[in-house]
Amino acid sequence: MAAFLVNGWPAHAVDAGDRGLMYGDGVFRTMRVRAGRPCNWACHLRLLHEDCRRLGLEEPPGEVLLAEIARLAPGEAVAKVIVTRGASGRGYGIPEGATPTRIVAAYPPAPDDPRAREEGVRVRRCELALGIQPRLAGVKSLNRLESVLARAEWTDPQVREGLLLDAGGRLVEGTMSNVFLVADGRVVTPALTRCGVRGSQRVRVLALARSAGLACEERDVAPDELERAQEVFLANSLIGIWPVADLDGHRWAPGPVTGRLQALVESDDAREG
Repeated sequence: MAAFLVNGWPAHAVDAGDRGLMYGDGVFRTMRVRAGRPCNWACHLRLLHEDCRRLGLEEPPGEVLLAEIARLAPGEAVAKVIVTRGASGRGYGIPEGATPTRIVAAYPPAPDDPRAREEGVRVRRCELALGIQPRLAGVKSLNRLESVLARAEWTDPQVREGLLLDAGGRLVEGTMSNVFLVADGRVVTPALTRCGVRGSQRVRVLALARSAGLACEERDVAPDELERAQEVFLANSLIGIWPVADLDGHRWAPGPVTGRLQALVESDDAREG
């Protein structure tokens, strides 16, 4: 069962006029919780605050969020933090003095999937193209309709993720993950300067890779680079790192760079705990 706090109070509803509901006017972060503490917390909080600043939202104090997460999820869980601009009347204009809405939710732990982690997963290309909007590029806003529609393109449970291109034909991300390639010994991930979501796991993987001496690039990636890559993997805060084993019939074996980064992420989580 899920549990919720709305502005610190147990609740399962918000004002029907909340701008997060009306317009997607807000941001969120989803994280794995162990022993009452969210993994990779410093990165989650930093990105949440950066996204709030990008949208001109009031930043919730980190100590308040930590206390509310621990209150709802003292053990293992999935937590979600949502910040909206709050309730207002009709119209797009940003109201003066609106009181932000802060929602903290806790869900049962995400199921462990050692087979996906060890053997890799099957993915597909999505038909939906992401719209280009540099002002929102990287922001994890509440407007996730593109991901919803892209995820609706398949029902095959063997397909675990869909890869998205932007309107210019460049690889951007997965519907729920960031994507990485290993090419000529370099870790490559698409630049998020036009669209896409900057996941906290993406930030952490790049930092850990660089600290381990691996060369990393954030740049435009053409879709045909996938087939030429030695390794492809996906990352988000709940799955960790999944190697890609099959993309529309093109196959890879889980590679050494992916395995090394998996170990670094797991070690980082253990250290935080």
